[in-house]
Amino acid sequence: MQPRFKLIRYFTITSWFALGCVAAALMHFQENQSKLVESVLNQEAQAMHEMQTLLVNRSEEAARRDLLSTREDNNVQLARLLSSALWEDPLTPFLATARTIDFTHCLNLGKHEGTVRAPMPSAQTRTCLRQQGARVRALPQFAALDTRLLGAMRGSRVVEIRILDLQGITLYSTDHPQVGEDQSGHPGWRRAAREGQPASERSSPDRSAAMPGVVEHRDVIASHWPVVDPRTHQPIAVFEVHSDITADLNQLQQTAADARQTAADNQAGLERQARDNRNLVRRSEQMQLVMLAGLLVLVYAALHTIVRRAQAAIEKQALESEANKQRLAQSEKMASLGQMVASVAHQLNTPLAFSKSNVFMAIRALDDMAPGIRSASQALERATTSAGDTAASRPLELDTDSVLSRLSQFPDELRMTQDMLGDVLMGLDQMNEMVDNLRSFTRLDRSRTAVVDLNTTLASVIYIAKAVISTKIRVVHKFSRLPGLECHVSQLNQAFLNLILNAAQAIDGAGVVTVSTASDGQRIRITVEDTGNGIPDDVLPRIFDPYFTTKPVGTGTGLGLAIARDIVTDHGGTLTVKTQVGVGTTFQIELPIPAGQAA
Repeated sequence: MQPRFKLIRYFTITSWFALGCVAAALMHFQENQSKLVESVLNQEAQAMHEMQTLLVNRSEEAARRDLLSTREDNNVQLARLLSSALWEDPLTPFLATARTIDFTHCLNLGKHEGTVRAPMPSAQTRTCLRQQGARVRALPQFAALDTRLLGAMRGSRVVEIRILDLQGITLYSTDHPQVGEDQSGHPGWRRAAREGQPASERSSPDRSAAMPGVVEHRDVIASHWPVVDPRTHQPIAVFEVHSDITADLNQLQQTAADARQTAADNQAGLERQARDNRNLVRRSEQMQLVMLAGLLVLVYAALHTIVRRAQAAIEKQALESEANKQRLAQSEKMASLGQMVASVAHQLNTPLAFSKSNVFMAIRALDDMAPGIRSASQALERATTSAGDTAASRPLELDTDSVLSRLSQFPDELRMTQDMLGDVLMGLDQMNEMVDNLRSFTRLDRSRTAVVDLNTTLASVIYIAKAVISTKIRVVHKFSRLPGLECHVSQLNQAFLNLILNAAQAIDGAGVVTVSTASDGQRIRITVEDTGNGIPDDVLPRIFDPYFTTKPVGTGTGLGLAIARDIVTDHGGTLTVKTQVGVGTTFQIELPIPAGQAA
């Protein structure tokens, strides 16, 4: 007899399948490891690049601030020295003479009703100011002051010096056409003239280019210094000094450019080193895979030899081995489903037990009917034989009453057997419903993502949850119409189950867990509410921490809420909690609906 069980064949198929799985797992691990190494190296290179860039930028900013501060101090000191050195002669005589020239009537030409001075001087006002400025330039003291100030500027980076009176009128400027201009709107003049404080500002290249007397495309610092009368200690004029810092800024920019180029060269070197490291890691991983594949082949060859030697003995136990293999496969499947399926399994026992009992009783009823059927058959056979016998004059000895009595019981026994088999079908339907809900919950036969109605999948989760939680706790649902949502169904089922079981575990004794759904067209909301004890304030901030649990040791891992939150977050949603001690707790999941899926 040809044995049905071929150990070598099964071993070969299983081994190659296992080797294929191991190879796929190793390749997947290698790919993930390579991606991880590459990601780490890229992050390190990016971090180094950002750090170097930040260092260069901060160094440039610090150098720029120091340069501007130094130039501002120099301008202020120069204005102070000039006002002190030129005070007696020619500054004081010039100011005294210049004040005799009346600029007030020019400014009054631009007055409007309700204002002291027009926002923009009129053409008549500007003409009058230029005429009065020409009178100032014609003063002998102007020439003397101009000679002294131009001499002081010679060889320095000062490009312009002005003297403004307390009305904001330019009484002196190394750029003579500016004499007579109204500078009362300048913030530096206002601070120096009205507050008695020095003020400085940097003029951009565009602004400095617009200043008469200033070379185009230069960076200039303008500083205002109040000229104080040493006798009255009151400001009598304002010195305005313009210094050219273009060369300093250019040198600073060149230094920063050199630093950036050095950083770029360093970054390129780091990238080359990173590529070399990645190649080295890939070669090392490939070598390890080759060595591991060789070891697997050796193990397979050794096991194949052992199996061939055991073939003869195992063939005698083929049927038992097959049964054991099926039981082992079933045990592995049940173990893979975990504790949840173990809790569901006991519900299969009731319909299975009465179905088995009814089948046994049906078989026994059929066994009980067998003797009656055989007796009737024998009686009919003897009656047929006696009818054709020549000695038919002898009376036929038949226990007719016994046969008829036995046959009369068959309808009742058959009806009872049908009822029992009907109960078996009902039990099979119950088991089929449970398996369908379990399969719907796990989604083992579907793709990773799918567009589903969350009301349907929640119904399966609630069905499974009822098998796990206490019968004292009622689980009710309030579902609203929801649009389809593309999601990772098995992951969301796990999150829903964790929240429902957590809600049930929070209830001592009898209580209610309410699962409700709603949608506003942009989001889907799933709410799990319980009538438990609530969460204390000192515990609430930690409920989503992994491994944190308030349950006794051995009854909880502290991962349920953490896993649920991570799953919801991966779907772009949020998981929030509201609780009141002594009243209950409400967890709410909000999932966004893509625009193309909105109902």
